Amino acid sequence: MLRAIVLGAGAGGGFPQWNSAGPGCVRARAGDPQAKPRSQASLAVSADGERWLLVNASPDLRAQIAATPALHPRPAPLRNSPIAAVALTGAEVDTIAGLLNLRERQAFRLYGAPQSLAVLDGNPIFGALNPEFVTREAMPLGQPFAPLDGAGAPLGLTIEAYPVPGKVPLFAEGAGDPGLAEEGEALGLAISAGGAALHYIPGCAMMTDALRQRLTGAACVMFDGTLFTDDEMILAGAGPKTGRRMGHMSMLDTVAEFAPLGVARRIFLHINNTNPALLDDSPERARLAAAGWEVAEDGMEISL
Repeated sequence: MLRAIVLGAGAGGGFPQWNSAGPGCVRARAGDPQAKPRSQASLAVSADGERWLLVNASPDLRAQIAATPALHPRPAPLRNSPIAAVALTGAEVDTIAGLLNLRERQAFRLYGAPQSLAVLDGNPIFGALNPEFVTREAMPLGQPFAPLDGAGAPLGLTIEAYPVPGKVPLFAEGAGDPGLAEEGEALGLAISAGGAALHYIPGCAMMTDALRQRLTGAACVMFDGTLFTDDEMILAGAGPKTGRRMGHMSMLDTVAEFAPLGVARRIFLHINNTNPALLDDSPERARLAAAGWEVAEDGMEISL
């Protein structure tokens, strides 16, 4: 059985974002129970409840580990961790910065597309992950593989990584709009443990025929929910870019695209602080619920 724990459900900056005085952030900061805080998006998955693979390592990872007993060290030896591997869906700051929390000579295996591993290789700060303990391994794309722990033992999981339309990391864009990237810069992961697969897709700029085919009839899909509408940040005065320009579909477009796919369980995550669907009592949340969608929260658990 696959067990998954949502470590963080928010987009970059989390909710409330540190420099946002938007209405949702004000409510969350005040402790409004209808505006639950979210840390930045990450997932933990396990086949046995003992050894865990993290999907992405957000800047909030240290706090996420502290909030998740399944990821705490066992009583002995003195230093140990049930975190056995990390798989990256991209190389944005929001997916890789947390790796630096895992630098204390703890063995684990680090998986990513060649593009993501090249970003790590090109930045000397990630040399803090001593290669004597942290093995970096390129994931095959479009082919299932069995991830291993730091000692080379199988985790009992199967992962298939596949490209989705997205963006190169923001810090690598340069001047102007680089356009969509579809060669592995943004990935979806199908993760299973002897049964149905959980699809984890925290960033996706558009639906394609290949993605429709892959997701049709899926048991569970956790999908990019960054913005409710494509122009949300512009209208809120929070930024000049559309969702598509940032590499994200809007929730409204996603609901329409998924309607004919027959996905059993549909969950939004990677939700930006401007998104009104973060608020339990919002009309936007009610609209998503009526369409059969859930909105992820930190600590949410899923079993397949």
